Amino acid sequence: MTGLTLTLLTLAAAWALAFVGAPLLIWTAAVGAVLLSVYAAGLIGSIGLGVAAVIYVPLALLLNLRPLRRAVVTKPIFGAFKAVLPEMSSTEREALEAGDTWWEAEMFRGRPDWNKLLDFKYTELTAEEQSFLDNECEELCKLCDDWKIEFEHKDLPEEVWAYIREHKFLAMLIKKEFGGLGFSANAQSAVVTKLATKSIAMAVTVMVPNSLGPGELLMHYGTKGQQDQWLPGLVSGKEIPCFGLTGPEVGSDATAMPDLGVVCYGEHDGKKVLGIKLNFSKRYITLAPVATVVGLAFKLRDPDGLLGDKSKSEYGITCALIPAKHRGVSIGRRHYPGAAFMNGTIHGRDVFIPVDWIIGGPAMAGKGWRMLVECLSAGRGISLPALATAAGQTAYRMTSVYGRFRRQFKVSIGKFEGVQEATGRIAGYAYTLEAMRVMTASAVDHCAPSVVTAIAKYHMTELMRKIVTDSMDVMAGKAIQQGPRNFMATAYKATPVAITVEGANILTRNLMIFGQGAIRCHEYVFPEMEAARENDLKAFDKLLFGHIGFSINRAVRAFTLGLTGARLARAPVAGELAPYFRNMERFSAALAFCSDLTMGVLGGKLKFMERLSARLGDALSQLYIASTVAKFYLEGSKSPEELAHARWALDNCLYEISKAFDEFLRNFPVAWARVAMRAVVFPLGNRFRAVSDRDNAAVADMILEPSDVRERVSWLVFKNGGVHDPIGRMEQAWQVSQDCEAGYLKFYKLASKGELAGDSIAERLSDAVNRNLMTRSEADQADEYDRVRYDVILTDDFSQEYIAGNYAAERAEVIEMSAARARVA
Repeated sequence: MTGLTLTLLTLAAAWALAFVGAPLLIWTAAVGAVLLSVYAAGLIGSIGLGVAAVIYVPLALLLNLRPLRRAVVTKPIFGAFKAVLPEMSSTEREALEAGDTWWEAEMFRGRPDWNKLLDFKYTELTAEEQSFLDNECEELCKLCDDWKIEFEHKDLPEEVWAYIREHKFLAMLIKKEFGGLGFSANAQSAVVTKLATKSIAMAVTVMVPNSLGPGELLMHYGTKGQQDQWLPGLVSGKEIPCFGLTGPEVGSDATAMPDLGVVCYGEHDGKKVLGIKLNFSKRYITLAPVATVVGLAFKLRDPDGLLGDKSKSEYGITCALIPAKHRGVSIGRRHYPGAAFMNGTIHGRDVFIPVDWIIGGPAMAGKGWRMLVECLSAGRGISLPALATAAGQTAYRMTSVYGRFRRQFKVSIGKFEGVQEATGRIAGYAYTLEAMRVMTASAVDHCAPSVVTAIAKYHMTELMRKIVTDSMDVMAGKAIQQGPRNFMATAYKATPVAITVEGANILTRNLMIFGQGAIRCHEYVFPEMEAARENDLKAFDKLLFGHIGFSINRAVRAFTLGLTGARLARAPVAGELAPYFRNMERFSAALAFCSDLTMGVLGGKLKFMERLSARLGDALSQLYIASTVAKFYLEGSKSPEELAHARWALDNCLYEISKAFDEFLRNFPVAWARVAMRAVVFPLGNRFRAVSDRDNAAVADMILEPSDVRERVSWLVFKNGGVHDPIGRMEQAWQVSQDCEAGYLKFYKLASKGELAGDSIAERLSDAVNRNLMTRSEADQADEYDRVRYDVILTDDFSQEYIAGNYAAERAEVIEMSAARARVA
């Protein structure tokens, strides 16, 4: 073996050690071996080796003798790190520490353990939960007329409210031990999704008390007395809860809350008691107009130390539970956010409450923010993602029906390439949404994954916006003209609500996903910050050099995988999905390296460079989304149709990841770091592309046909409303298309060629049968198909009086028109 060969092999071994993440001692030994092999190859002489040894040996000792390393290397870095470490407010710390890390941490750390993903079990619906979905949810949907709810009543009918109360829809979250249904997060998500396919107002009414409401706060933090007082009424529906958090000055920044409670003595039930005098003004509060009990967030002040701590006057955000009819509380006017669910204002002036009304009692004073963010970390992964999934499932089924029946230029519009650009996206996004819904909701059943739920809330509601817009484009006048036949207009109007609430999407993307993800998910960053705050040099030294080794390893891995097209990455499965797993691992390593270098170069400035951090957050999000899609496919039938949908979604994720990295690198403000990161992330350039026209057309064609994947990604749509229900009408039309389309197509071809006599459909069909061009059965099929086809494309129309609000006049006119038709018949 020549010296040069030995040198190359030694270099390759050193690179391999860096690639697999060898410990520092082994890696420094490998560097020494490289120097010796270079000398042995004659590439340097004795003097060169001596110079290298003078540099290498002290450095190797310095890095591996920990007491020496701490004193010489780490201590100055420790001081500089503490100097630049940004201040963290108590609310920031509580938000950061709230919830748990989960699978997203694996994707962030650059070397995901795929077995954790494959071994994770979706939450299976219990027999009770499935029965509730199949029976109570079905019955509730049948009670709703969404058009009347939205246009006429601007509220749910009383029989719907009564059914919701009677069957404990508002207590799905409350555990059985307290009398509630005790449903899993996955079951709650499925219920809300199904209800939302019928009525968004009904779904929101049900989901809010099961998301962030007094019920959950009482279960987790309430005293025994508070639980006994309030939970029975919340379970039975006697009590309708709302939660007052936001206000004119308070949206995403809860720390700006001006609502104030001052600890003092006052009179309650004829007795002088220690309590709180409250002044508050809340807006945008769902269920406020009908609420009987108000959960209230406010800032608590104790200037006289009456709570027992004389050194503490400002306690911070605190939560209390107050009857809506309590003296001084005023349920204000109603908002109208574009959908008919109850939303409004709450005010209070000099409202005195006993200190025991703090949720959890006086011991929980000042701990309200922690309570809220912990509960929201879970709820954010259930409710709004369910609304988004409902939009995706409805759009998938309805555009498939409309795309078959609506014809222009003698062709079903679902076959036009331009239309397929939109319907292909609908198919791919609907598949993605259901994959995200079931995995995220199942995660909430195992832990409180704060970063994952923020990802789900932001990206699923953004997909909702895209799907609804595409559906409106495809169905045009059918979707625009509102009325009892329209199944898209309410979703279109309500989408901005989903975008805005539970953390506005702009905030969630720009501040939360990467800001919280980088600190919570990173193996070293948060522990380093804690070591600095605790002035623990020894712990910081261990973390720092572990971090350096981690960054080198991820840089080497990302660069190597980029050079090799991710062929050296691990894939937990063989076959069609293997390349996707390998590319996910490649981008996971790239994200870890870029995050480290970015935080190291920009430091605290990154907190204010929101567009940069948002793009890294996009990469993390799409890695999570891709993993949900891969998991969903592997849990499914693996049919050709399912594979086509999964590949569409995965190709889209990889393209979005590459786009996020490309935009991040183009806009990085430090030139040398920008060049270094681009060389590591895209050593051969960015070769990822958007979903191809061919693959998009494939799923667009599939959306028009029956398949197992069609049923899987739209299984929660309420289909049994009958011919007077907007979706039920389309569902029956779909069945007619399966039974009768062959006869209609035969007739349509004959008619298009001019071979049939007559002006009307009936005359032409009669001619076809008389001339033995069609059988009687085929003619009946064609006639039935054409009748349904015309009904599918019809839109609603109304009298001037009805539009003006005279609903009784419209109903009288409809009755008269029906009677006239009956007399003619």
